[in-house]
Amino acid sequence: MFFCGALLWLTGCASVPGDNAEALPPNWGETNTVVRPPASPSVSPVVMISPAVKNNVPPLSVQFNAVPMQVSVPAVRLAPVPAWTSLNRWAAENQCAAPRRLVGGPTVSYAVRSPHGELVVDIGSREATWRGVEFHLGFPPEFIDDQVFVHGLDLQKNLAPLLLGEPPVLGANRVIVIDPGHGGVNGGTVSTLDGRPEKEFTLDWARRIQVLLSAEGWTVWLTRTNDVDVALSNRVAFAEAHHAGLFVSLHFNSAAPDKRQSGLETYCLTPAGMPSTLTRGNPDFLNQSFPNNEFDVQNLLLAVRLHAALLRLSGEEDRGIRRARFMGVLHGDRCPAILIEGGFLSNPREAGKIESAGFRQKLAEAFAAALK
Repeated sequence: MFFCGALLWLTGCASVPGDNAEALPPNWGETNTVVRPPASPSVSPVVMISPAVKNNVPPLSVQFNAVPMQVSVPAVRLAPVPAWTSLNRWAAENQCAAPRRLVGGPTVSYAVRSPHGELVVDIGSREATWRGVEFHLGFPPEFIDDQVFVHGLDLQKNLAPLLLGEPPVLGANRVIVIDPGHGGVNGGTVSTLDGRPEKEFTLDWARRIQVLLSAEGWTVWLTRTNDVDVALSNRVAFAEAHHAGLFVSLHFNSAAPDKRQSGLETYCLTPAGMPSTLTRGNPDFLNQSFPNNEFDVQNLLLAVRLHAALLRLSGEEDRGIRRARFMGVLHGDRCPAILIEGGFLSNPREAGKIESAGFRQKLAEAFAAALK
């Protein structure tokens, strides 16, 4: 009972967001051994999962249609990940403009442009921007021998989908499942203004999206239509049963007791081989692969499309498109799937906006406009 409650909480918004370096891992006695990429493009990093770690990690119990299933993390030596590659060479091979250094900024930054837009990377940082929207790489780019080198997984999972403009995220299947976060006894976080629960705002936002998208010819299903608690696995099973072409989970954030943090975050499942942007203290096994990892590229493209639209219409701060493994609602989806944190209920100014029906309507309109 305690574990199930903890799992539901982990998909909510009650923890302070941040990068892996800010999260405090549980005391497993030992930690994963991760060999970081050396300052040379010719050697690839290798990740080892220590047997001692494996033996100390309790099996993850997944509830799916009321049939318990035990999932364990084996001790596996991964094959070497793709080599670090010169961004100049990759750009030339893919008919993109040669990377150019940007001047006047606080960091050493390079931009590479294609007919689809401009992407900017910062040397030594995982933060990057695409058409002015922030997203997070798996590995910080390195500057070696007067050239920018980017990790092969980032080229495959991030740069290529954006700069080369394929594949399309919206296919012929115009069935979307909207997942209003929390519900019932699982209220999520609460507004710092008056204690109203997150579950109330996510459901209202989802209903507004349903009306707008239905008018555009979409078939829209909600994983819950009233104040009930729905298991994470049942939300995923619901999407599969309704043959969803897209799955989007809606949440609002909290950094309580910190009242300063604000802005919009969007999450995709972390691709296998990459470290997550956010762990909230959970183990982050780089070799783990889930069914939804089949849609890594489409997940990113869906996230970019919705995140950019929400930023434009809401005027919120851009906290970026991020990667996470611990969000169980994203693991088993067999279609592009993302999770949106639509603002901070722990921030008084932002909580006031979220509590406004007019603002939630604006969020719904931005969502619908992105899928037209």
